Amino acid sequence: MDARSISIERAEVLRRQQSTTLDDNVVVVPEEREMGRGCASRERISSILVSLRSQIGCLSSALKVFQDNKVNVTHIESRKSRRDNSEYDIFMNVECSKMAIEELLEKLRLQNPENFSDLKTFPTCPEETESPDDDVVWFPRKISELDKFANRVLMYGTELDADHPGFKDTVYRKRRIHFAEIAYNYKYGQPIPRIEYTDEEVKTWGTVYRELSKLYPTHSCMQYRKNLPLLSKYCGYREDNIPQLEDVSRFLKARTGFTLRPVAGYLSSRDFLAGLAFRVFHCTQYIRHSSDPFYTPEPDCCHELLGHMPLFADPDFAQFSQELGLASLGVSDVEIAKLASCYFFTIEFGLCREKGSLRVYGAGLLSSIGELKHVLTDAAIKYPFDPAHVIRQECQISTFQDAYFVSESFYEAKEKLREFAMNLKSPYSVTYDPYTQSVEVLDNMKNISQLVSSVRGDLYTISEALNKMQNRKRKKRTMEENVGFNGK
Repeated sequence: MDARSISIERAEVLRRQQSTTLDDNVVVVPEEREMGRGCASRERISSILVSLRSQIGCLSSALKVFQDNKVNVTHIESRKSRRDNSEYDIFMNVECSKMAIEELLEKLRLQNPENFSDLKTFPTCPEETESPDDDVVWFPRKISELDKFANRVLMYGTELDADHPGFKDTVYRKRRIHFAEIAYNYKYGQPIPRIEYTDEEVKTWGTVYRELSKLYPTHSCMQYRKNLPLLSKYCGYREDNIPQLEDVSRFLKARTGFTLRPVAGYLSSRDFLAGLAFRVFHCTQYIRHSSDPFYTPEPDCCHELLGHMPLFADPDFAQFSQELGLASLGVSDVEIAKLASCYFFTIEFGLCREKGSLRVYGAGLLSSIGELKHVLTDAAIKYPFDPAHVIRQECQISTFQDAYFVSESFYEAKEKLREFAMNLKSPYSVTYDPYTQSVEVLDNMKNISQLVSSVRGDLYTISEALNKMQNRKRKKRTMEENVGFNGK
């Protein structure tokens, strides 16, 4: 779940920058984030760019070295070398220790002398500025640190699978590269670049918007129905206009404190959930291929803008989403998988009750015409929302879900999630400071005392507000009694 898809272009930049010290055949790119201290013995993610001769069996021979040394390859892609037409550049993400990387590259050189020459090893641990606990997975402490992983796209982005509707459309693929470059170049604090959508893109959006709008009055939850008109008023939600992320982000910021940042494609569950901890939603700007407006194998702006945004404008839903994110910080991959399932069957495919009737709040449903029609029928299997049950339910990507989960309210879902999160194997408790937009780790008495002081201040404010409300009611009642007495 933590595989990182750095583009080959980025590795090429590193190759050029370090050309005086690095071998021409291999570059090891250290990942910015640390998995803990003790880099020589602990597993971490690194990226390798290798140049192989274009010969049959060359790649399989090299990969066998990875297998024999028990090095996990989490991502691999290739392209024709820009330096030598007789070679291919092979880009890989691997999970292993610093020592394992050095041993691996040495064995590649020794076992494949005909394919590699003069291989060198390079350190995979960046200089440490902090000393985190050895057992804690790195996680962002400041909102600006989301920049460190926002470009770790697992799939899609600039590359499309062969079965993607736009795979053979060169114009569409060029357009996707444009959207990806915007996301890759974005940094925290910058305004989100505005997109001049094409007529074809607006037409695709309009087709989806028109058909879904027919279902929202009878299928969506009250919070959705309340906020969609506000997005139309303030952010330009219309059939003939695709809203701009910057406008929506500003709207959400004023409503619930959530903001958006552009992303090129799928992030890992860990990285995506970490964004929610800071009330940041990683949001795509591209749109699905026009050949099939009612299908997309990936989240696009129809899914994001129509499915997610109206709910992120609701305070209870926003808090529920953030608490999912906060619960993910620093936990193991096993626990991340559990939280990802909770996210999937609530924020993406959740149902709730409204005045005795079932309504939809999940974005995956609210952006899918077919499944939105299906989910409220008797054919759809439904269970009460229970995280212990949810984590055992298989997530379906290309078909309707086998089952859906119903919450009585966002409040109930939030309380159940809190109870579930308390049993996760988390090394620390954390809290979010909205003033500094940072996460505080409650690992010492100083931090805990500061939190207690803040909570005490909030409780004082609440107590004072309640007293003033009671005084106003008492005054009003006295005035009414005096008016009644004088009337007699």
